Amino acid sequence: MKITWLGHSAFRIETRSSVILIDPFLRGNPKFQLDFNAVTAGATHILLTHGHDDHVGDTVEIAKASGAQIVSSFEVCVNLAGQGASNINPGNTGGTITLGDFKASFTPAFHSSSTIVDGKPVYLGNPMGIVVTPTDGPTIYHMGDTAIFSDMALVHELYHPKIGLIPVGDRFTMGGKIAAEAVHRYFAFESVIPCHYGTFDLLAQTPDEFVVALGGKPRVYVPAIGETLEV
Repeated sequence: MKITWLGHSAFRIETRSSVILIDPFLRGNPKFQLDFNAVTAGATHILLTHGHDDHVGDTVEIAKASGAQIVSSFEVCVNLAGQGASNINPGNTGGTITLGDFKASFTPAFHSSSTIVDGKPVYLGNPMGIVVTPTDGPTIYHMGDTAIFSDMALVHELYHPKIGLIPVGDRFTMGGKIAAEAVHRYFAFESVIPCHYGTFDLLAQTPDEFVVALGGKPRVYVPAIGETLEV
């Protein structure tokens, strides 16, 4: 399995027969300097944690070009269908969908979810985290945008994720110290990758606080944008 960080909360995950994009906020990301067509090539599924623009990103364009199926909450899927996306597969918190050689399970996240229409926020369902369980490979938990919450213990108990994709940018999500506390208190990850930092001035610019607070356990990867890890 290959995991590529595409900046902010965007990831490309390649399993045996699927190419999964999570929260593909690419062209709107000022730090994204990669070849858009290359990093979205072959996409089979687009998983969205919630409806904010810095997570939905380029989803509709990618889906139209590739035929990739959009998997998210009912409200997000219906909203994107109204923008011309034809291949949607909605779910909601607590549910699991089998998608070829992996399953996507929706977990709670403490955040919000909306888009802006005519200068006003439009509700787009509850935010979620997503657990990706491949047929062959380690289970990955993308927390989405979230605060720490005690039911993270249930996410660990139910899904036993081995790799955590953890927001650490503060202000809109957990900061580094609290994110590290969540990792230590509720999970038994083998590896973690920080995200949702450095994109905008309002966010923490580095994951250093998170890395220091982890104290070397579990293993933490801090990839450059576009760097691929094989797990």
